Amino acid sequence: MDAIVLVPLLAPALLGAAAVVVPDRRVAAWSGVVDSVVVLAVGLVLLARRGPVPDLADGLLRADQLSAFMLTVIGAVGLTATWGGVDRAAGRATRAERRYAALVCVFLAAMSLAVLTDNLGVLWVAIEATTVATAFLVGHRGTRRSLEAAWKYVVLGSVGVAIALLGVVLLYAAGRSAGEATLSWTVLTSGRLPLDPGLVRVAVALAVLGFATKAGLAPMHSWLPDAHGQAPAPVSGLMSGVLLAVALYAILRVRAIADVVLGPGLMRGLLMTAGLGSLAVAAALILRQRDYKRLLAYSSIEHMGLLAVGAAIGGPLAMAAVLLHVLGHGLAKATAFVVAGRILAAEGTSRIQDVRGLLARRPALAVPFVVAVAALLGFPPFALFFTEVAIVVAGWQAGLGWAMAVVLVLLLAVFAGLVRATAAMVLGPAGERTGADASGPSRRGAGGPVTPLVLALCATAVVGFSALPVGAAIARAAGVVG
Repeated sequence: MDAIVLVPLLAPALLGAAAVVVPDRRVAAWSGVVDSVVVLAVGLVLLARRGPVPDLADGLLRADQLSAFMLTVIGAVGLTATWGGVDRAAGRATRAERRYAALVCVFLAAMSLAVLTDNLGVLWVAIEATTVATAFLVGHRGTRRSLEAAWKYVVLGSVGVAIALLGVVLLYAAGRSAGEATLSWTVLTSGRLPLDPGLVRVAVALAVLGFATKAGLAPMHSWLPDAHGQAPAPVSGLMSGVLLAVALYAILRVRAIADVVLGPGLMRGLLMTAGLGSLAVAAALILRQRDYKRLLAYSSIEHMGLLAVGAAIGGPLAMAAVLLHVLGHGLAKATAFVVAGRILAAEGTSRIQDVRGLLARRPALAVPFVVAVAALLGFPPFALFFTEVAIVVAGWQAGLGWAMAVVLVLLLAVFAGLVRATAAMVLGPAGERTGADASGPSRRGAGGPVTPLVLALCATAVVGFSALPVGAAIARAAGVVG
């Protein structure tokens, strides 16, 4: 039964190889969908499992409840993004289409490895592998702006992971000087190693700074709007809903080590600063944003900032809210990006001012976009409403009332910016479209499956009310990191 942890790693390899070898376009189109289904199924099986934690290769692969939950998130968000972006056209796949499908499988495999390993070094390698895969995916279209965004992502992402590598190396040095050369967080959080606090303090600060770059936290966020804005819509959904979440997962693992060795003070200060800074940056830029794909990218920075604040607060309530927020945000953001891609294909522009009267002209695009934005804004009954309230309440109970007041003000600014931009796009008469192709038919790629979007939004609306079994699973996952 422990061999089940290999399935999310082997399935992408087989499916990616099939997408490259088989010239049929349908194989390339559906390989990512099948891969996501496999990852989701394995995550749910591991979540439901009781008894010993699955362990392989002397602990190199280990699936505790937090790993199982994150694997479920990867599968669910991946399914929404890949299924929503399926092109049903038959025929022979081009080389670019096959390469795209294979890279999506590589990306999902790397994310799965990142959450299934019990070794910080392997985690770092897996996150670095995502940089390679997503760089080609961001530049998939081959335009000047997409290639520029890809290079910017490679440079800044590589700098971030290099800093994280230095932190990982110092953690290894701390373990070795304490008598056990290990990067296993199971060992490092056990409390039985006399780790040097000074060395751990520097290592933790560097690791958090590096992984925060991949998580899109300010001030290391500058790659994110360009990459998300230029990548194909399903890739933007995967990056926002999965890549950022897995980088936050790495920070939570480092936080668990720091809390054991140093106490909660250092990580609380680092994460609270990064969280409030990210919320402030997102609020300022959302209010003046003119591109709806970049608008969603800045919304990702806002949500990652809120998650960092929740992680800084700590405690059962805040950590459970953080994990539920990861799931809700991933599903809603993947849906929003997929619909944004269809709007771009239909309207021929990503400028907010050039898209008017969308509800009257293209209701099939306007309705899911509005619902997804409502979910991201935390309207009830969506899960993000409960998680945001829980984080604020937990912060108030922890004596951080001043920080929660700042959070609420910044969330209000984000709310105003998103509502204004969305209302400008969807409201108005049918003839108010200012750009080209105002009344023409949708271009190729403007349509797509509706079922994955409906399922994702329904799951986001229902999961907040599911005390059992979802609540119990989240509580167990939160308990892994304290």
